[in-house]
Amino acid sequence: MVVELYTAGLVAVGVVLLGVGVLPRLIGNRPVSLPIFFVGFGVVVFSLPFVPFVPDPLQQGETAERLAELGVIVALMAVGLKIDRPPGLAEWSVTWRLLAVTMPLSIAGAAVLGWWTVGLVVPTAVLLGAVIAPTDPVLASEVQVGDPGEGMADETELDGNREKEVRFALSSEAGLNDGLAFPFTNLAVALALVGLAPGNWVGEWLLVDVVYRIAVGTLAGVALGWLLARIIFITVPQTEVARSVQGVEALAGTLLVYGLTELAGGYGFIAVFVAATMIRNYERTHEYNEPLHRITELTEQIVMALVMVLFGGALAGGLLAPLTLDAILAAVAIVFVVRPAAGLVGLLGFERDWAERATVAFFGIRGLGSFYYLSHGLNEGVFPDADLLWAVVGLVVLISVVVHGIAATPIVSMVEAE
Repeated sequence: MVVELYTAGLVAVGVVLLGVGVLPRLIGNRPVSLPIFFVGFGVVVFSLPFVPFVPDPLQQGETAERLAELGVIVALMAVGLKIDRPPGLAEWSVTWRLLAVTMPLSIAGAAVLGWWTVGLVVPTAVLLGAVIAPTDPVLASEVQVGDPGEGMADETELDGNREKEVRFALSSEAGLNDGLAFPFTNLAVALALVGLAPGNWVGEWLLVDVVYRIAVGTLAGVALGWLLARIIFITVPQTEVARSVQGVEALAGTLLVYGLTELAGGYGFIAVFVAATMIRNYERTHEYNEPLHRITELTEQIVMALVMVLFGGALAGGLLAPLTLDAILAAVAIVFVVRPAAGLVGLLGFERDWAERATVAFFGIRGLGSFYYLSHGLNEGVFPDADLLWAVVGLVVLISVVVHGIAATPIVSMVEAE
């Protein structure tokens, strides 16, 4: 039987969209997440004998990078629009700990495992560390803060009825560390292209990739976020046509902020999240915050579902085939040892209950951000053992999707009930 690719694609996308709309009603608060279903669906569909192609991120690196990129930037806008806690050094202290301590330790731990256990060369090992660093803003929805306004009951204290610290910590970390993984990815690319002699690249890397691009991303996010907020909240939709497109400004803002920041040489991921927090804090009690968040979250879920189906297809096509026993052990250690240990170190001295700290440390969920950075790194430089690297990262994401997806609801609910 000959199956036309376009027609089969329409059916598959239709099933995915139906799943996005119906599955949340069926799952409820059960210990399972949407990504698990979509990965399974992808495995089943792309295992059928008449399917005309199988996803391969090595062969389709540009497509993999762009699709994951879209999913991440939309997710960054979505999470930024629902964080009720105003930005500040003291208010976001848990976030700074996770970014300044936990993230570098996670990168170093994964890189050492890749080099020492798996046998990857140094540039490839550094790339492994960089791509597993981001806490994914897409797949972490079960442990994120609620809708806009749910965390505003008491803005004068860090506990009580305000946003639960576990959810805030993981949401804010996911919003910022996706962009902050870029310098380390570019470090791996520099190592692959120029070599291990620091004099060839370290000065430019520190000045451009660390200082300049982070600064431009942050400043662009502040400026463009403030400008967008002025435009969005200047009027209230009053006509039928205006009400029918409520919230579309959030998607427009996502693309504008990301594109303009990248054109200026900054990190667009950082800019999008910062812009989202600026919009959220411009009119904190305005009812229009809800449609802004709703449309970005819907788009995020659609892109997530499509990427997870393709990921399932890549698994069916043999993505994990290059794995060795050492590589499997390294992937398991990244999820169950490296991130939790780095998280606990980062939260030493943080005045929260041990159960909350352990939960934040454990739920370092990996997903679309890892796919993006891996695709980007491999598209920019030549790395030995790229197939093995994809296999390790694919296994890390698969473990994260299953384990974190099943554990998120019961564990977070238990911690919040204490």
